[in-house]
Amino acid sequence: MLEIQDLKVHFPVRSGGRKLTVKAVNGVSFSLAKGDTLGIVGESGSGKSTIGKAILRLVKVADGTIELDGKDIVNAGRQAEAELRRKVQVVFQDPHSALNPRMTILRAVAEPLILHRNLNSVDLRKRVAELLETVGLPQQFLYRYPHELSGGQKQRVCIARAIALNPELLILDEPTSALDVSVQAQILEFLKTLHAEFELTYLFISHNLAVVRALCRRVAVMYLGEIVEQGPTEDVFTNPQHPHNQALLKA
Repeated sequence: MLEIQDLKVHFPVRSGGRKLTVKAVNGVSFSLAKGDTLGIVGESGSGKSTIGKAILRLVKVADGTIELDGKDIVNAGRQAEAELRRKVQVVFQDPHSALNPRMTILRAVAEPLILHRNLNSVDLRKRVAELLETVGLPQQFLYRYPHELSGGQKQRVCIARAIALNPELLILDEPTSALDVSVQAQILEFLKTLHAEFELTYLFISHNLAVVRALCRRVAVMYLGEIVEQGPTEDVFTNPQHPHNQALLKA
């Protein structure tokens, strides 16, 4: 489904009056099959979240290719980008800032449906209620505001919004790191169930090796903008080959 070849994302910075370039992602390649789960792990600043943003076209790609279902999305036009938005959705790290505090949960979850589906108000409300039920939230949450929900409930709302368009690929950018440990476990179990029920494809970005080990079939380890090791999760974690991966596991 997803094929990335020699991806490079660079950011210009200034230091002491000089123009420098930060090579956030520097020649990354990997593929992701439909229905698979790939975890990208690495320390903060390794470039893992930048890969997700590049797939979503939220940052400019300096070089390399990103193909979704065999179609180039780096140079996609406006129509192709609209199709990309329907096929690829994201759940961000912080559910508190991912929801508009002035929007009800109904309006927040309905946003992608309003943009991409032609539904009347009755069908729209019904669809949002179904989505909330899918993520384990009752209908009385429809007219609540984000400040009335717990962190775990907010993240469930974000997941409901992300699956509203029945996407093929779900990018999960540290979706549990802002939550309490007990809530993290609930969200992870829910993501497992969701993956099986809807046959979703996950690109899971995290610095938490235990979380990735619990959720992902394959893993890619990043260091300084490059993938230094990748393969089946158990193989990479039980027999690490790269010194950085060995250090990560020891830590």
